[in-house]
Amino acid sequence: MTLSYCTNVHPAEDLPGVLAQLDRYGVPVRERLGGELGLGLWLSAPVARALAADPLERKRLREALDTRGLVVRTLNAFPYGGFHDEVVKHRVYRPDWTEAARLDYTLDCATVLADLLPDGAAGSISTLPLAWREPWSDAEHGRAVAALDDAAHALRELARRTGRTVRLAVEPEPGCVIDTVADAVRLLAGRVDAEHIGVCLDTCHLAVSFADPAEAVRSIAAAGLRVVKVQASAALELPDPTDARAALGEFAEPRYLHQVRALAGGQVHRADDLPEAFDRLPTGGPWRVHFHVPLHAAPPAPLRSTTDVLRRAMAAVDATCAEPPDVEVETYTWSVLPGGVDDLAEGIAAELRWFSEVCR
Repeated sequence: MTLSYCTNVHPAEDLPGVLAQLDRYGVPVRERLGGELGLGLWLSAPVARALAADPLERKRLREALDTRGLVVRTLNAFPYGGFHDEVVKHRVYRPDWTEAARLDYTLDCATVLADLLPDGAAGSISTLPLAWREPWSDAEHGRAVAALDDAAHALRELARRTGRTVRLAVEPEPGCVIDTVADAVRLLAGRVDAEHIGVCLDTCHLAVSFADPAEAVRSIAAAGLRVVKVQASAALELPDPTDARAALGEFAEPRYLHQVRALAGGQVHRADDLPEAFDRLPTGGPWRVHFHVPLHAAPPAPLRSTTDVLRRAMAAVDATCAEPPDVEVETYTWSVLPGGVDDLAEGIAAELRWFSEVCR
């Protein structure tokens, strides 16, 4: 199992900026932890396109990573660009899998990753769960599945040409066409090339869905799919949402979408963002919020973190999966946490230490 941290926490959207951010944060994280450091590299679409078109630039990037003691086995190709704009919200789901730009971006990332992988290693690329759930028609669904077929074909050809296996990991997310792991099993099993397309298990998203972690992992394997990648992340939980606005108001920030699910009356009720949740969700049971919180640091009472879901999911992965997935700590929300962060490199290092101590 390869542990990395996801660089979508950094705002750089050109190659010099990516390297500067790695010097500012990645290298200090590695120095704090010792040894090599895994990166879940995020490249904006223009950077991925330029690198895919230039083998020499890919070679230079590999050398730059090597000299810094940084190793890349996985890319995060969910955000296309502008991930640190003032307002992201639903824009993070565009282009979706009905649009040629999404396939092109994904295959550019695959070309880049094939040249960054350590010798003999397979790689993974996480991607969005087809699209936001609406509007969504049968015709759009057909186009999206056809695009996944095109991606699988291109990944098979990449493996034949380079000897490097790169797999695509579709990431269920609340509110999307593939909202839950159950949706991933229903919509992907038997319909995609399972050698090259599988599931990215984001444990924050898993927690928000109120699914049983062990059963979710077992269902993926039973369907003949692969857990290609795990995004080790934690959601916010509010056990008693009677005064939800007072407990969660500071987390209702304008940049990212923070989907909320409430478990009440034996059913899961949903809201697409925190402001909506305050006005319409029932308060008779716990709420969980899609807000990635640092793994090692408990949020202020009465809030809790869903790290228990992460631990249980990792135990199930260890017990169930024939091949260990890539694991990427993906807390991209440091810049919007109430109170901010004083030392991002130390925070990332602390998360990686926590995972290594608790989940391994």
